[in-house]
Amino acid sequence: MESKHDYVIVGGGLAGASAIEGIRQRDQNGSILLLAREPHFPYDRPPLSKQLWFGKKKLEEIYLHNEGWYAANNVELQLGRTVARLEPTSRVVVDDLGNRHLARKVLLATGGAPRHLDIPGGGLDNVCYYRTLDDYSQIKALANKNASAVVIGGGFIGSEIAAALSHAEVMVTMIFPDPYLCHRVFPPALGRFLQQQYRQRDVRILDGDVPASISAKDRRFVTSTRNGAQIESNIVIAGVGIQPSVELAKSGGLSISDGIIVNDRLQTSHPDIFAAGDNALFPYAALGRSSRVEHWDNALMQGRHAGYNMAGADEPYLHMPYFFSDLFEFGYEAVGEIDARLETFADWQEENRRGVIYYLKEGRVRGAMMCDVWGKVDEARQLIRKDAQVSLSDLRGAIR
Repeated sequence: MESKHDYVIVGGGLAGASAIEGIRQRDQNGSILLLAREPHFPYDRPPLSKQLWFGKKKLEEIYLHNEGWYAANNVELQLGRTVARLEPTSRVVVDDLGNRHLARKVLLATGGAPRHLDIPGGGLDNVCYYRTLDDYSQIKALANKNASAVVIGGGFIGSEIAAALSHAEVMVTMIFPDPYLCHRVFPPALGRFLQQQYRQRDVRILDGDVPASISAKDRRFVTSTRNGAQIESNIVIAGVGIQPSVELAKSGGLSISDGIIVNDRLQTSHPDIFAAGDNALFPYAALGRSSRVEHWDNALMQGRHAGYNMAGADEPYLHMPYFFSDLFEFGYEAVGEIDARLETFADWQEENRRGVIYYLKEGRVRGAMMCDVWGKVDEARQLIRKDAQVSLSDLRGAIR
């Protein structure tokens, strides 16, 4: 079967759904086809490791739009559909049933796929590579005060889901190779402080260690580590990062690196094919470098901007995406280059609890993390965009 559309969006995550809004800002009538791999209507991912576990959202509240919204916006939504091939020259997307979808403009909002553990047992059934709504449903059904879980990975997903499971009274063991939680983003003092907060909540932490194998035993798992630990659990979750989904772009001969390479209009190496979200390597204007940002705000704003440009806007993407996390009572918002390898300066109002951490390179602010300081992301953006030499005394009280 062959169909024709003004716009074909590949990917049913936040970037793909947001692109519809961008298109409709300029083009009220063009036909839109959205092909989504999952069988669910597009939904927000952050609640899967945050609000849903703490009772701050209900499951039905995470969906971005209802069926009527897609119909009202003249969107043909095909769920549970994967794409097998991209033919850029003819702007044709071929789905897994062999259907050919001809488009005037194409958006690749294919996101990323979880990295898998390359160890014996890493592919066992029910070892959960936590990312989707189905993953949440699987783990939520098992999580109770009689359950035990091994969480592999100490980054964003690992630390958030460990906190969520602990809140659900699950006995949690974390395994990760770094010396403390979120080693890539937190300065050492903060990272070690937060790690102690986890331990005080009876989360067992095996830092400086990695899983060596996972085996199944009597409907439970046994995780063995390099340092000789053996942990029995009925849940194993691996949160060891994602890799950008670039296979489709690669099959079409588009330029790729650590993601699909796009220009400041979010066009790929083919001007009628765009990319946005976790898979897009874009020029991050404020930082003066190419970046790929795996966060909610970037998917939202970049997807919307891609749709806007697909409909003819031709405007550069200049947004500085922020991200946020909640680890028990500790919450933060951050923007810019948040990299613990940079020089850091912490302007604490209450040490390791409330204040602003600045990330600097050659005396210039490259990023800021506002810890329990809310509504200040725009101020941080302005400070980064100034790109001015600052002294540490200049930063005291710069953001309150």
